[in-house]
Amino acid sequence: MNEHIIKPEILAPAGDEEALQAALRFGADAVYVGAQQFGMRTSPKNFDEVSLPRAVKHAHTLGKKLYLVCNVLPREPQLHLLPDFLTFAQECGVDALIIADLGVFELAKRYAPNTPRHVSTQAGIVNSETAKAFYNMGASRVVLARELSFEEIAQIRANIPKELEIECFVHGAMCVSFSGRCLISEYLTGRDPNRGDCSQPCRWKYHLYEENREGNYFPVEEDNGGTFLYNSKDMCMIDYIPELVKAGISSFKIEGRAKTAYYSAVATNAYRQAVDAYFESGLKDDFKTPDNIREELEKISHRDYSTGFYLGTTPGQNTSSGGYIRHYDLVALCEEECDFGGVITQRNKFYLGDEVDVLPPSGIPFTVVIKKLVNEYGQEVDSTPHPMQKLELHCDKKIPAGSFLRVKRK
Repeated sequence: MNEHIIKPEILAPAGDEEALQAALRFGADAVYVGAQQFGMRTSPKNFDEVSLPRAVKHAHTLGKKLYLVCNVLPREPQLHLLPDFLTFAQECGVDALIIADLGVFELAKRYAPNTPRHVSTQAGIVNSETAKAFYNMGASRVVLARELSFEEIAQIRANIPKELEIECFVHGAMCVSFSGRCLISEYLTGRDPNRGDCSQPCRWKYHLYEENREGNYFPVEEDNGGTFLYNSKDMCMIDYIPELVKAGISSFKIEGRAKTAYYSAVATNAYRQAVDAYFESGLKDDFKTPDNIREELEKISHRDYSTGFYLGTTPGQNTSSGGYIRHYDLVALCEEECDFGGVITQRNKFYLGDEVDVLPPSGIPFTVVIKKLVNEYGQEVDSTPHPMQKLELHCDKKIPAGSFLRVKRK
């Protein structure tokens, strides 16, 4: 076996406690989260001084790890807040800090000396000399730039110390800029993407105007709806597990701290199942990700999938739509397993007689047909119009607690 081949960590995103619990329940080895400050995603709830220690304790109780992002590029007025923030992170027991800025990296060495430091993808690491420079400064892991191919990653792995871990994104939304360093949002809206406030103008619809014909627009393509100039496709590497492993990647990172607990659960489960299946196969060269695992990633909202830059080609842009593809709707979460089925909390409307696709914590989905629905007043109902309503769901199988219930869109 190649000395660089190890079973990679599955690293999942968590924007709040529900997402964290879901990711851990569905097979993550580690999660990465943001606090109320210094993270590149300000839209999620993130974690405060009460919930962060609780999250760390929960992960550690399960034998899992929690990494805290500190990956903004701070301006001068923010610097005085970092010592207390970094000290608190270490006191919480986070397993690593993910850092993009050299100054923050040095402050972390001073104020959180016992906490490992990972270098964010925003540092734009694309060669072994840069990776070694960060290693010599005290980094234990580098998150490589997303713009690298399998061949380039393997070359970097071969030319850096074996103790230095490599983390790479394998799934989720991509940014049209280089490794996330973008200024479109700040130019157009005044919201700084490098301090967590990106307004995502790359996903907007644009028209071309000619200055002497005010009010008349000219589509860039033959489409009266306009075009999407910068709209990156999502990354999906589920069919390339052997190549990812053989490149020497230590941690498979899933993008999505601003996404739902359901997204975290499904994406985490798919890569957990795929990696486990590959290693159980004995690392066979002809390993193919089973169809049922690949199909799970069609059950979450996503843009058109691509292989990013891994194959040495460009991922391409989605110029026809800025929206998501959604084949399934999440309709409920099972709170309690029962002989008759389960007690569920409604998330979207569904009906008596629907066929429901169940994703249990085991990761192996199954389907049930709803035979009876009983509300909290003991009344039988034929639909679920009330958000977050608790109901008994009767069917011919037990539904494990923590399962997500989905219905295919018609």
